[in-house]
Amino acid sequence: MNKIDYLDLDGRTLKLFLAVLEEGSVTVAAKRLGLTQSAVSHTLDKLRALMHDPLFVKSGRGIVATAHAQALAEKARTLLDDMKALAAGSQFDPKKAALTFTVAANDFQRDLLLPRFLERVKTQAPGIQLRVIPSGLPSAQLLREEQCDLLLTPVPPSSADIIQKRLFEDRFVCFYDAKSRSAPQTEKDYLSASHITVVFENLDRLEFDKELAALDIERNVVVSVANFSGVPPFLRGTSLLATVPSLLRIEIMREFASVPVPASISERMHHAVLPMFMVWHGRNRFDPAHEWLRKVLQETTAAVLRPLAAKPAASKS
Repeated sequence: MNKIDYLDLDGRTLKLFLAVLEEGSVTVAAKRLGLTQSAVSHTLDKLRALMHDPLFVKSGRGIVATAHAQALAEKARTLLDDMKALAAGSQFDPKKAALTFTVAANDFQRDLLLPRFLERVKTQAPGIQLRVIPSGLPSAQLLREEQCDLLLTPVPPSSADIIQKRLFEDRFVCFYDAKSRSAPQTEKDYLSASHITVVFENLDRLEFDKELAALDIERNVVVSVANFSGVPPFLRGTSLLATVPSLLRIEIMREFASVPVPASISERMHHAVLPMFMVWHGRNRFDPAHEWLRKVLQETTAAVLRPLAAKPAASKS
């Protein structure tokens, strides 16, 4: 038998190992990497011999990682990060960069942050291009399969290879057309009104609506739209109410008045605050270009929200 030692390890082997670990399937990992199943199995056999551990064992119709494999995962990710940094060099010069960054977001985060983010990026790095795609149902796959570099979402996917950082917090408020109706003053006023809400294309609902359902509070929702941009045409000139994130008043909802959700409702909610996260894959943790990208997005967020800090979250005028 040929002797196998640590020099037989390479980046492709580590990437394959992590793909199998993250997918819990040799077949799915092979598809993700563009390899045949037999090629993945052969490489795993070599890695098992090197590590003196089965690494993965059958569980039902899938496989699960052994305790040793789980312990190795973080080391493997660190090694891949170091190899990527070595290949990229230790310096990142925004003025000379010619890259395309892809950000996944829904229309709330997109309109609130990304136009100003692009302005800041182009000022510092004229050769960088920004691609914006819908976040849909935020999943780890978006980042694992490199469909995007950053994901903006209030509900980040939970996985050992996914990293998140809170950008800001918001609250839901009640918007209305002041030319067509007065503000709801009580819980009874609020619940007896007709409402518009957002139900995304994947049928996921707003966190506020989920909270109401958990409290068995029913509203008269007469129309739902697939994104926040669809709310204004229905709200304009009508008596409808729309309970959506307060920061939408900066762009999408700027023509409408707003008031807080009745305290008798909001005080019963477990999650009255709406957080917003930027999320990325662990492989980009120490990448200089990606670190710069995250820093610029944080600076942009601070610049956008700073003028609002002294203003109330909702206004009746």
